[in-house]
Amino acid sequence: MTCVGPGERLARAALTRILEPGDECGGRWLRRFGAAGLLELLTSPGAGPEQLTEVGERRLGGYRIRAAAADPERDLAAVSALGGRFICPGDREWPSQLDDLEEAAPIGLWVRGAADLRLWSLRSVAVVGARACTPYGAHMAASLGSGLAERGWVVTSGAAFGVDGAAHRGALAADGATVAVLACGVDVVYPRGHTELIGRIAEQGLVIGELPPGDHPTRSRFVLRNRVIAALTRGTVVVEAEYRSGSLVTARAAQRLGRFTMGVPGPATSGLSAGVHELLRGEGVLVTDAAEVAELVGDMGELAPLRRGPVLPRDLLDPVSARVLEALPARGASRGPEIARGAGTTTDEALGRLYELHSLGFVERHGDGWQLAAARRGGT
Repeated sequence: MTCVGPGERLARAALTRILEPGDECGGRWLRRFGAAGLLELLTSPGAGPEQLTEVGERRLGGYRIRAAAADPERDLAAVSALGGRFICPGDREWPSQLDDLEEAAPIGLWVRGAADLRLWSLRSVAVVGARACTPYGAHMAASLGSGLAERGWVVTSGAAFGVDGAAHRGALAADGATVAVLACGVDVVYPRGHTELIGRIAEQGLVIGELPPGDHPTRSRFVLRNRVIAALTRGTVVVEAEYRSGSLVTARAAQRLGRFTMGVPGPATSGLSAGVHELLRGEGVLVTDAAEVAELVGDMGELAPLRRGPVLPRDLLDPVSARVLEALPARGASRGPEIARGAGTTTDEALGRLYELHSLGFVERHGDGWQLAAARRGGT
């Protein structure tokens, strides 16, 4: 079911080839004139300069050159041949949280995969981080990916080398759901080394992008892609990132949008974790596994297990018995009155507790004296 007319859809498909992702000026024009109206202004000879006043003639000329070459019917046919589709605001599948980006919201999204993007985005988490990650970073990303997938969360990332790829693989290994947000056309494999991975994601999950079929990535498109990852998800987890990492751009976008921002700590001596640690010193929340992520971004009751060290037998003693036990010397025996004085209690109370401790195997009796049992002299 859709309420988007064919003319509006065709115009939006054309505009994805004319306007760069995140073009806020274009976003304001789109709101003012509508997709079909804006496309007419950009393609009609002599039309536009009076209405499109926010840019100079040179930039407007660049838009016109692109508009003249746009062939939306060809692009729609190309994505359809891949088994994909083009979705835009007004479609049932459009994720409404993308509208939080306001003027920088995508014009539309090119999609490969059978799943419903809107439904998947309602319960999704971004896992991003360094391309040149360490084995620790790859392990943590894969563990988060599989753990979140097992809990019914969709793992969203950018299909890059390093942390992104590890997170996708973790989700796929758990037979879970994962979404790859590309900085190029959904028919373009980038990086080339992830040909098999992106193919698996398209089969088992979703591959999406703002750019039309055939378009290739650029440095600026990678940066702008990150805002879509942040907006699509309930929260962003950063696993290893230097101070100038692109994954921190995703985290900052998530913060601006009111999404949860999390980081996985690493060694204080690792430059690859320096950006994450800076994030954690601010508004980021420290997480170490999928359960902690789900507790933060999930619904009420999705709690991580209580974490604590091992429970020792003496931890189960009542306070008075614990004081009596602590009053015994580490070596040798001591008499009841001395133990009572050390425990701050009466002699009768101390003796009663000593007999209880004897039955539990904590102490031994030697004549009139008491000492720690041989097995307890190590402090347990």
